[in-house]
Amino acid sequence: MRLKDKVALITGGSAGIGLATARLFVAEGAKVAITGRNRETLDAAARTLGDAALALQADATDPAALERAAAAAAERFGKLDIVFANAGVGGVTPLGQTSFEAFEQIIRTNLTGVFFTVQAALPHLKDGASIILNGSVLSVYGAPGWSAYAAAKAGVRAMSRVLASELSPRRIRVNVVSPGATDTEIWAAVAPTPEARTALEQRLSRGIPLGRLGRPEEVANTVLFLASDESSNIQSTEIFVDGGGTGSPYGAPVYRD
Repeated sequence: MRLKDKVALITGGSAGIGLATARLFVAEGAKVAITGRNRETLDAAARTLGDAALALQADATDPAALERAAAAAAERFGKLDIVFANAGVGGVTPLGQTSFEAFEQIIRTNLTGVFFTVQAALPHLKDGASIILNGSVLSVYGAPGWSAYAAAKAGVRAMSRVLASELSPRRIRVNVVSPGATDTEIWAAVAPTPEARTALEQRLSRGIPLGRLGRPEEVANTVLFLASDESSNIQSTEIFVDGGGTGSPYGAPVYRD
């Protein structure tokens, strides 16, 4: 098992990519602490993960709650080998139609929250630990209406390199996994009905070279690689899990039809 006896903290671990990663980590031998905002959802996730998991209620925008969660994880399982700063929120912020509060909430969760997740974990990290930050293809796509989200995720990429420089003396690695369109509930805000969701998936798939949305498990496999000793010489890099959207966009069905 690739994570035998390792301890991981995953924010936003009660659903989607976070939960898929937690399941994979447990299957690979890790003890996993997951955080989330909703107690009921957290408890349901913890039941599926079993005794190797600890569910901790913490909002990614609350530094004190993040500190409590990191301390509780370390107290229960021991010092942290892995941190996956995954918690995030979606949401469009079109120019001319966006409130200050809506813009700030996305930045606060997806960028500021990531920094304070790492800072909260820092006192409990082992030397040689691995930190993985969740980015996004939207940091480079220039997709209309996604200014706040794109800026936050671009900030995550830039910040990861700074954090890697600061933590390299302790051999702590900091890398980014950047999913493309992935089949999770993050789309609920922009496609609230089954019909809207189907239409959105069809439209998005036409712009992806492999012709489909990704699955949470596919992102989780990449996070596992970055968390494991198999990536022991990978530092301050970004891996796109996007069906070719950033690397070969002209291979997408929309250009082939």
